[in-house]
Amino acid sequence: MSANFAKPSDVAIPLHIIAEDSLETWLNDQSPSTLTWVEANSFTGGLGQALTVADSAGKPALALVGYGSTNSRQRGRFALAQAAAKLPKGDYQIAGGLPADQVENEALGWLLSSYRFERYRKQSTILARLVCPEGVDASHVEALVAGEMLTRDLINTPASDMGPPDLEQAARDLADQHGARINVVVGDDLLMQNFPMIHTVGRAADRAPRLIDMRWGRTGPTLTLVGKGVCFDTGGLNIKPGSSMGLMKKDMGGAAAVLGLAHMIMATDLKLQLRVLIPAVENSISANAFRPQDILTSRKGLTVEINNTDAEGRLVLADALALADEEKPDQIISMATLTGAARVAVGPDLAPYFSDDPTFVQALENSAKTHADPVWRMPFHTPYEAMIEPGIADLDNAPKGGFAGCITAALFLRRFVSDSAYAHFDIYGWQPSDAPARPKGGVGQATRAVYGALSSLLKL
Repeated sequence: MSANFAKPSDVAIPLHIIAEDSLETWLNDQSPSTLTWVEANSFTGGLGQALTVADSAGKPALALVGYGSTNSRQRGRFALAQAAAKLPKGDYQIAGGLPADQVENEALGWLLSSYRFERYRKQSTILARLVCPEGVDASHVEALVAGEMLTRDLINTPASDMGPPDLEQAARDLADQHGARINVVVGDDLLMQNFPMIHTVGRAADRAPRLIDMRWGRTGPTLTLVGKGVCFDTGGLNIKPGSSMGLMKKDMGGAAAVLGLAHMIMATDLKLQLRVLIPAVENSISANAFRPQDILTSRKGLTVEINNTDAEGRLVLADALALADEEKPDQIISMATLTGAARVAVGPDLAPYFSDDPTFVQALENSAKTHADPVWRMPFHTPYEAMIEPGIADLDNAPKGGFAGCITAALFLRRFVSDSAYAHFDIYGWQPSDAPARPKGGVGQATRAVYGALSSLLKL
């Protein structure tokens, strides 16, 4: 798998990007043989079409990629990536046809389309390589791609090989790569250091729960990323049905996302003081598993009534958020595969988020568009606070009724952040079917959008 651009070369094949409404104009400037070849192969400029045109020696002289229509492009992302797998082996240099504001995204999509998860089985690869387009920062795009591929690899790895110790090792490897500092609190030490809910959720598993704490950077604004690291979620004593448990290896998708985002930040040397907190646990079933109607006391001192042991992600995040808030960073961002309600609301492709900071919201919305990484703002609707207050304890981890599930979960988390700007992302972390640059399986969501927002805010 290659996440890099091809080196510039005199033998790179010119790649012409042709929209449906520009094909006729382009053909007017071509030789009769090229015109005949294009027509014989029914190339219309349709989105994702690909065609090579040979020279007199039979070698590819140029290649065409269909850019479709405005309407067809609005129905998806990464038009160029649709054609990458259809082109023969070789290095390709874009010769024109892309809007200037889409060149970087399309180049990124091409690199992302080379992703293959090959830990357990060799996969066929894309043989067409792209030369970095003129005006695009190759190292910047490659850093974003590498961060995304890290996220995908972590999510795609099954829990047998991606338990809490393995997630810790992935964080350590990333810290070593970038010269970051890391500290991990494991097992009963969580109780000694006042992380009671992380310990409670993870204590029933054979592999001990832990809190991963990574730091990087010594200058600039302070940012803490908190990622849900539930490496497998059975639902606990409120056990999930088999149909709902099938994808639970991805329940550490928030942790995978913040590690991918952290790579982007560190590899491009954003001027931030970065902290990454990951509560890594398995929600398992055993004699010492936590129970419905238990009342837990959190790191912050708030008590939580357990009305469903399958609402465990917010519990481990709560202790981590409380720790994050103690340092009063300029921004806290949590990412988690938290609620099915978020999927019902916006489906698998959008990343719903919560923030009351208009500056961050504007930067994020702008970045989501420019980075082809869609997000959707949801409300911290304060009147729903009553829904998460059970009476017998300060908070209810699973309000009855089923209404506004992703909002009540976000409100629950917000209770543990008092002194910092806070944004929460309730991601899916999974691509349910193949799409351009996004094969079926684990996927990063909102990470490039957040990265771009942070970059723009640092320039203000």
